[in-house]
Amino acid sequence: MKIATWNVNSLNVRMPHLKQWLAAAQPDVVALQETKLEDSKFPDTELAALGYRSVFSGQKTYNGVALLSRHDMPQNIVTDVPGLDDPQRRILIADVGDLRVANLYVVNGQAVGSEKYAYKLDWLARVTDYLANEAARHPNLVVLGDFNIAPDDRDVHDPAAWKDQILCSEPERAALRRLLDLGLLDSFREFHSNDGAFSWWDYRQAAFRRNLGLRIDLVLASQNLRPRFAGASIDLEPRRWERPSDHAPALLELNA
Repeated sequence: MKIATWNVNSLNVRMPHLKQWLAAAQPDVVALQETKLEDSKFPDTELAALGYRSVFSGQKTYNGVALLSRHDMPQNIVTDVPGLDDPQRRILIADVGDLRVANLYVVNGQAVGSEKYAYKLDWLARVTDYLANEAARHPNLVVLGDFNIAPDDRDVHDPAAWKDQILCSEPERAALRRLLDLGLLDSFREFHSNDGAFSWWDYRQAAFRRNLGLRIDLVLASQNLRPRFAGASIDLEPRRWERPSDHAPALLELNA
């Protein structure tokens, strides 16, 4: 079973890429971020023709999340966390088969010390509190998405340049560790300890060609699922295509 996350950075633009990638990679569950589509315009019929059932929570121009499944229709859907007053569409949680899947598009935060940075930390704290209850109720929990946080210096092309900067600051990393402390594993690190593996590259300065990236797209899975881990990867191929998203898909493979 392949579970993937991909920030597509506009499904209107990247739908041909998504279709090509689904056909090639054959993932079973896909979490999308930055769909940037109102729900009435989500291409669920087109995806159904490819064999994927979909649920989504979107808005015009910005944000937007979706879950695609090749087998079971996602059920018991949550799009808003109690106590978190956020009109932005960044959260989509659902049962998919025997998994509880939480798709997150974490707030970027703009700059350390800004109001948006403070909001990011508060958003993460409230979502983590909610997911603590989800973890207690669902032993097979997967939390994945664009976290807008590089977990440690191995996940940064130039740790010295990014030190204490947005996406790499210690309060952000501490917030991510609190989420992991719910009993979640960074699945990529269960298989790869090396540095230099990234999932996001700026469009500027030939960053992808020069591998000046960050690993901020994560698949976190509960300790209970660890015996089923079969592999984890980042698929660089879609980042090589014409007019690509600035993110690449990250995947976790589970045995049945």
